[in-house]
Amino acid sequence: MAASILIADDDAVQRRLVENMVQKCGYETTVVDSGDAAIALLTASDAPAFDAMVLDLVMPGLDGMGVLAKIREAGLSIPVVVQTAHGGIDNVVSAMRAGAQDFVVKPVGIERLQVSLRNALNASALKGELQRIKHSREGRLTFADIITRSEAMAGVLHTARKAAASTIPVLVEGESGVGKELFARAIHGSGERKSKPFVAVNCGAIPDNLVESILFGHEKGAFTGATERHLGKFVEASGGTLFLDEVGELPLAAQVKLLRALQEGTVEAVGGRKPVKVDVRIISATNRKLLDHVKSGHFREDLFYRLHVLPLTVPPLRMRREDIPHLLRHFLARFCAEENRHITGISGEAMAHLSQLEWPGNIRQLENAVYRAVVMSEGDQLGLSDFPQTASLSAPPVSEAHGEPLIVGPAFHSTVPAMVSGNEIPIAPLPSAGTLAMLTNAGEMRPLEELESEIIRFAISHYRGQMSEVARRLKIGRSTLYRKLDEAADNSSAGGTDEAN
Repeated sequence: MAASILIADDDAVQRRLVENMVQKCGYETTVVDSGDAAIALLTASDAPAFDAMVLDLVMPGLDGMGVLAKIREAGLSIPVVVQTAHGGIDNVVSAMRAGAQDFVVKPVGIERLQVSLRNALNASALKGELQRIKHSREGRLTFADIITRSEAMAGVLHTARKAAASTIPVLVEGESGVGKELFARAIHGSGERKSKPFVAVNCGAIPDNLVESILFGHEKGAFTGATERHLGKFVEASGGTLFLDEVGELPLAAQVKLLRALQEGTVEAVGGRKPVKVDVRIISATNRKLLDHVKSGHFREDLFYRLHVLPLTVPPLRMRREDIPHLLRHFLARFCAEENRHITGISGEAMAHLSQLEWPGNIRQLENAVYRAVVMSEGDQLGLSDFPQTASLSAPPVSEAHGEPLIVGPAFHSTVPAMVSGNEIPIAPLPSAGTLAMLTNAGEMRPLEELESEIIRFAISHYRGQMSEVARRLKIGRSTLYRKLDEAADNSSAGGTDEAN
């Protein structure tokens, strides 16, 4: 999903011109005709997420300066590019002091507007990353720190917010790298225990003979090497939250003691003489199907039902590809700051390609790919050549057609330009029309699924990778669109359909 820009201007002609320019830059747009309408949209309870705003300073009613003041009062962090026909230095100074990110004078050219929006988005991404890092270090992560615009995540976030309001045990399920610990920290940081400790334990990284000692503590001299007393993670987390990552890796002996601790609210240290009362909220996570472990006898059924009170399944990145451009922007901002690199953005071709990959390692793999690209890149913009490690990842084809068929009948094959998307879209003419070859080289009808796949690829190119717009124009749901792209990729990797000879 491309970045979403809110445009506020009372002049209908100017509003349409700016909207067209912003769309040509590859962004999604929402337009309003007054400052009051802009504030109402930004502060609504079900307000859509906007990445930036283009704001006219001179409007009847609530003017641009008033909008900036309202944004500041509401605590909103949306970057604003203001525009006016009056480009005096006083207006510039006032707008910047009021919180504007940049200033353009009417009539603004598309190149100037594109640079302003790109800089505003990059600055906003960096600010968000710095805030996220600060919250993580302070144990104050909330759901606002989770980067997502995906409909697939809406239900997960809703459930997680409900869970945060109680102390119900939560089991976060999902593939490795999807951000299970981030969800656990957000649940903790949004609940009543946010001022108390959040203690994370990777159960899969603890040697079997030390699990009980690390979780429940031990007394001095309890075993060889126990030279001093250790409280254990349960006692450390008392009053707060204990996060048991990869809980399915716990040995059966430790599962028994964990079950007892959850049932009775007490733990007994190795070598201890009496149990210690603890008040701990449990959030556990697994990248396996824990119920399969129960059926195979590797995980206790009674413990499973103690942990599986409220399951929360985080979808993999391939099921929420519209999040990829936003994640790319945030990772790029952070690593450029950390590595002291001046990289303006990611090319539209590269962003579109990365948005279509499978990413088996999910967000962690995407993050590492951007990190490597930032370190190794020699230019001021990341392109496809900066992501060589993605060549092994499968992706639905986005521009290569079925092949040049023999011209039979009135139809001919159209060569479609590469799909582009995101905040670094090159301004280039789009194909005005496309025609579809109905027959193979041998004069036989092409399979329906093949024609459908080509139509989808053309639509993605025509609408510059804006998947929500593609789905709307094709009159299908976005989940259906992604499913058809996955099916096309599977067919392509399997050799496709057999052609008639």
